[in-house]
Amino acid sequence: MEAKTIEEVIVLLEDIIQTSKKEESPLGYFAALYQKVTICVKEKLGTGYFDDDARMELLDVVFANRYLLAYANYRTNKSNTQSWEVAFNLSKNNNLIVLQHLILGMNAHINLDLGIAAAQISTPSNIHLLESDFNKINDILGELVDDVKSNLSLIWRPLVWILKKLKNVDNFLVNFSMGIARDGAWKFANELILEIEQLNDENCIKLRDEKIKALSDRVVSKGTLERIVFKIIRFTEWGSVANKIEVLKKKAS
Repeated sequence: MEAKTIEEVIVLLEDIIQTSKKEESPLGYFAALYQKVTICVKEKLGTGYFDDDARMELLDVVFANRYLLAYANYRTNKSNTQSWEVAFNLSKNNNLIVLQHLILGMNAHINLDLGIAAAQISTPSNIHLLESDFNKINDILGELVDDVKSNLSLIWRPLVWILKKLKNVDNFLVNFSMGIARDGAWKFANELILEIEQLNDENCIKLRDEKIKALSDRVVSKGTLERIVFKIIRFTEWGSVANKIEVLKKKAS
């Protein structure tokens, strides 16, 4: 499962989505959201939105291939990064809500994979040229936050009201989608590219992976208020897993 173009990324994500729907697997939640992000990036190519379209497509493909490889490794019982291992294994946890499954995927992919991909397509002398487009990817994620909230409210209708009333629960989504991509992932990319030059990148990635895995634990073990809210949401969420995946794929109105 290795893509060469952004179109192939979209097709391979669709394969994961359809497999997840057939298997009623929550793994399809993140794949559906990720496909939506990828389609948005593709639509902006050639419009002048990005500083360098070719470089952005390369980043998108290298970035996506880390997820596609992680998914393939999980399906064939091969080793993965700790961050992805936790996210994939928790897909079997029926007590988690859709939002938690999404954030677990975002945590592994944005916090770990995005920085690695940025470093892999750059050099120490030119990585600064990527920063503007890197931040635009972050902006796209930010634009989709409200889209995700609207779609999730179709799965659990009181969600938007709950998010407005409980700002710390709302920030649970926002913090994992916007701030982390701009700050943590970019800082990690700049640290990693220097380690690549010193042939010490594997150790750097391992240390980062351990930190991101710890964040995954926090997604599941939230405070008392969040646990109560999430438990209520989980047992009143509408539809089958396949239904929820289709809802997440839709463009919110």
